[in-house]
Amino acid sequence: MIVEMKKGATPEDVDVVVQRAKSLGMSVQLNLGTDKTVVAILGSSTGQLPIDIFALLPGVDNVARIMKPYKLASREFKPEDSLVSINGIEVGGKRFVVMAGPCAVESEEQLMKAVAAVKESGACVVRGGAFKPRTSPFSFQGLEKAGLELLALARERFGIPVITEVVDPHDVTQISKYADILQVGARNMQNFALLTEIGKSKRPVVLKRGLSSTITEWLTAADYLLAEGNNQVILCERGIRTFEDSIRFSLDISSIPVIKKVSHLPIIVDPSHAAGHYSLVPAMAKAAVAAGADGLLIEVHPNPKEALVDGLQSLTPSDFARLMEELRPIAKSVGRYI
Repeated sequence: MIVEMKKGATPEDVDVVVQRAKSLGMSVQLNLGTDKTVVAILGSSTGQLPIDIFALLPGVDNVARIMKPYKLASREFKPEDSLVSINGIEVGGKRFVVMAGPCAVESEEQLMKAVAAVKESGACVVRGGAFKPRTSPFSFQGLEKAGLELLALARERFGIPVITEVVDPHDVTQISKYADILQVGARNMQNFALLTEIGKSKRPVVLKRGLSSTITEWLTAADYLLAEGNNQVILCERGIRTFEDSIRFSLDISSIPVIKKVSHLPIIVDPSHAAGHYSLVPAMAKAAVAAGADGLLIEVHPNPKEALVDGLQSLTPSDFARLMEELRPIAKSVGRYI
């Protein structure tokens, strides 16, 4: 249930609504907009509450029910676009944010070469996996804590924020000490224990779409993060599993305008995992920019032939530099800049 306060409603008016909700066993989330405040009344029994319980309170303008399964991620709760700030870099604004780097941190030399290359070409966030959830238990699982330390070293040396994946709820606190952005991988999109812990951390988070998840399921998962008071949530479309086998996953470009219509959260695209092959990444990246995405998450490796993880879909530094130049006029045509 959404309670819209009148323009100019006092903090005391808002508090009356909040206390009424809590007295009924409900929880609340506030959206303090520039013109008005919106109070989300959350709980399994909100559908049984009569609207008049809140509609007649002082300062209340309108009360409505959100019929969608997702609440806090919806435009009904927050009509204006959300901006996520990472060390002064805003995701969801006019700047098109490119995050790039190797799929997995393999060594200091490999990571530093990658960071130097992607930063020079215009990337403003470095990606790198320290913990790697793999389909096979015999595949490279990442350097773990040593990988985190290398990411922190790269951030210090190059003055650039880093993003890395979290796979275990118990690791959230530790990884938050090293990373500026926490990433939830596709396989963990509905790991609700993990989402809850990340939500409590209040750290910026990229939530990837699950392998076979609908947009509704994806946004409902985002509500787990938002419900803990973490409003620094970025969605990431990375392709879904369909009958098509000519590519690794089917990149759902249509999810970008759909998300923009129904949710206030920013959305970026990972063309690398969708493509599965480096030659397809540029076209998918360009399509994402044109469709209105807020950024990209791209895999770049100094020597993809020697990569321990996903070498086939990784761009070389020279290919990445070329792609960035090709993306700039497309971004400009849709009112963005890189």
